[in-house]
Amino acid sequence: MTQTADTRQSRAAEIELLRTLPELLFHHLQKRPEMPLYQFYDNRTKEWTTLCVREVCERVTRWARAFAAMGLTRGDRVAMLLPNGIDAVCFDMAALTCALVPVPLHAIDTPGSSAYILNDSGAKYLVTNRLLKWKAIAETGPLPNLQCVVITDEAIETTKVGELTLTNADHWLAQGAQTPLPAGPEPTDLAALVYTSGTTGRPKGVMLTHRAVLSDIWGVMGLIVPEPEDVWFSFLPLSHTFERTTTYYYALGMGCLVGFNRNIGLLQDDMRIVRPTIMMSVPRVFEKIYAKIHDRLAPKSKFVHFMFNWAVAAGWRRFCRANGLPVEPSALSFLDPFVTGFLSAKVGQSVRNIFGGRIRAVISGGAALSGNIARTFIGLGVNIYQGYGMTEASPVIAVNRFECNHPSTVGVPLVNIDVKLGDNDELMVKGPILMSGYWNRPEDTRAVITEDGWLKTGDQADIYSDGHIRIKGRIKEIIVTSTGEKIPPADLEQAIEVDPLFEQVMAVGEDRPYIAALAVVNPTQFEIFAKELGKDPQAPDILMDKEVRTAALRRIKALAANFPNYGVPRNVRLLSEPWTIENGMLTPTLKLKRARIRAQYAEAIAELYGDRRA
Repeated sequence: MTQTADTRQSRAAEIELLRTLPELLFHHLQKRPEMPLYQFYDNRTKEWTTLCVREVCERVTRWARAFAAMGLTRGDRVAMLLPNGIDAVCFDMAALTCALVPVPLHAIDTPGSSAYILNDSGAKYLVTNRLLKWKAIAETGPLPNLQCVVITDEAIETTKVGELTLTNADHWLAQGAQTPLPAGPEPTDLAALVYTSGTTGRPKGVMLTHRAVLSDIWGVMGLIVPEPEDVWFSFLPLSHTFERTTTYYYALGMGCLVGFNRNIGLLQDDMRIVRPTIMMSVPRVFEKIYAKIHDRLAPKSKFVHFMFNWAVAAGWRRFCRANGLPVEPSALSFLDPFVTGFLSAKVGQSVRNIFGGRIRAVISGGAALSGNIARTFIGLGVNIYQGYGMTEASPVIAVNRFECNHPSTVGVPLVNIDVKLGDNDELMVKGPILMSGYWNRPEDTRAVITEDGWLKTGDQADIYSDGHIRIKGRIKEIIVTSTGEKIPPADLEQAIEVDPLFEQVMAVGEDRPYIAALAVVNPTQFEIFAKELGKDPQAPDILMDKEVRTAALRRIKALAANFPNYGVPRNVRLLSEPWTIENGMLTPTLKLKRARIRAQYAEAIAELYGDRRA
């Protein structure tokens, strides 16, 4: 065993002995106090800064003493509305150290939704980085449980507003300097109250214990163990359990360095600075990068297109051979041993440089990833490993192994859980990773967890003989046409979104005679598309032009050619306004709010079935 492998196994063994989440940090203090843990841009010094274990422990202890000085009771809820960074880590670790329950708010959520979560959870404390964020929440209505609001990035004056104290972080931290710490948490204590972003209805608070989250980490360790030298990159919000459990808790336990993204607009700049080897992501990020790559390729010569496609194909064949997957036949495959390295260096490296140049693993979760997009990135040396989970399971349920990656699946289940298929092929999960239930919602809890302890995921799946799981779609989202055909929309939508012309797609057809689609077009690609048709892309009602729609539908049908005939869209409505979190069409985890979109575009959908284009 190499020294690196020995260290990796030693670190993993240490994690297996831990009982609560704060120990993921503090167990390093005696053994490796100077080990670097976090790299972030310090807004005060305007420089990138790296903190070691000792420095992080000192900061966390200072925050914990400030919590202790508030006189809170074990189990009290404390809320965070912060961007990813060292303050978010200090808040979370300190709250857990004091046996409090963190309630992470979505940084891009609406003020009304944040206020609802604060009231529903009964949070007594809120920390956020900007005064304006707090004011927007406060304006939505009364928040009777809150006792203290702390602003981290602005030196505001400490004031009292009724029973509530509004102050800045420096003042709040100074008040607890001499306060002794309370007794720490137990494994069965709540480690988080994470509100699901739900595509319909009010969000529900998922109760996760220290034991459940640690069990999820232990289960992931049975499939994927990072190297201690790995550098992780954190850009997905820490309010999402996927990012919390993996990039935050798991990387911390392994003693890996984590670099924090300043903001999503600086994503590529920060990846070049941090140069990560591992990161968590969601399909939307790959879709955006994929579209930009094709935008840059569009004006290039046929030779450049040929080289790009050859690099993808050769790299994909190499990947398939390494992972025991069928290798697609090709007239050029005999050249693979001679050209794959050259193509990887000349073509693949330019794409890998987008991720900082040395990425070795990207774990994709949250939604299914298009097969064509996965093939492109993997073929060019960006190894994507799909996983699957849900907040109610802490969240990881399955993931592809480093040495056995099947991109058409979400991998195999964690080693410490059981899975099975229930009615209607619903994937069901049982094990120590499951939530304790929904906060103050016993009926909702009973609706998803059976009496004998199985969590009903709401997803249809196949479980193959080798253990790999394929998710077919959300049961509630499956479209049933008036002819009785059933179509899971996600796969169809992803197939269409492979074309850079179509930025976002939602299939419709419930109780209708056939499938149709709403498609948000990419402005740049649409301009090219319209001009190729001899049309003015700026003309009024250009998106309703019959020839434009017919040509777009022709492309959609070609993209959906591998689907059953009844699943191929027979009409399309082109749209220009993107679906976003801000306009209420996407959840904070970037899932389509289908009911909201159907309501918003009710007239457009009706037109799809009154003006048929077969």
